[in-house]
Amino acid sequence: MGSNSSNSNTKTTTYGTTSTTNPFVVSKTNNNGTVTSYQKGTAFDTINNFVNDNMPILLEQYLNPTLNSVTNQSKLKSFQDNLSSSTAKNLENDIINPLSKRNMIRSSQATDLYRNLQNSNNSAIASYANELLSGSQSNTASILATLLNAYMNGYSAIADNQAQSLNTSRGNASQTSTFQNNNADYAQLLNLAANAALRSVNL
Repeated sequence: MGSNSSNSNTKTTTYGTTSTTNPFVVSKTNNNGTVTSYQKGTAFDTINNFVNDNMPILLEQYLNPTLNSVTNQSKLKSFQDNLSSSTAKNLENDIINPLSKRNMIRSSQATDLYRNLQNSNNSAIASYANELLSGSQSNTASILATLLNAYMNGYSAIADNQAQSLNTSRGNASQTSTFQNNNADYAQLLNLAANAALRSVNL
């Protein structure tokens, strides 16, 4: 009688443990996979955290422009401070002081000049506020585009570093083979079948 042989050879790959870094990203690979993260405190890490924390606010500002946004309030305050300082100095240096030296202006007249200046400044501030509001959406869109571009550059750095780490680990991988031999002897099988048949006949 012949015999039937069934052999199997199982190969197991064990990836080498590697750590791949660059100034912005670190990747660690072992047999369980690859974990990649930003280097703490770097530009990509800061941008990633800022976008994740502030994206809802920026989207709200884009969809519903308002003068109360941090950016608009900062711009408006800067405009007000510069306008008040420059116009007050111009009024005093160019008009009030020269006239005072010549005794050609009374205090009431100076008061009127300051009042007129304040009214003029208020008008200029209101006009600037309207310009801010009308351009707020496009400015926010520009900020969003810049941030998202930097954000995606960070993810590209992660993907590239992760691929490099995986390739290095694959190059350092080791393989083990498990050989299994499964033999089934036909004679033994036929003998068992015959004995079973005889037992059934004798019953």
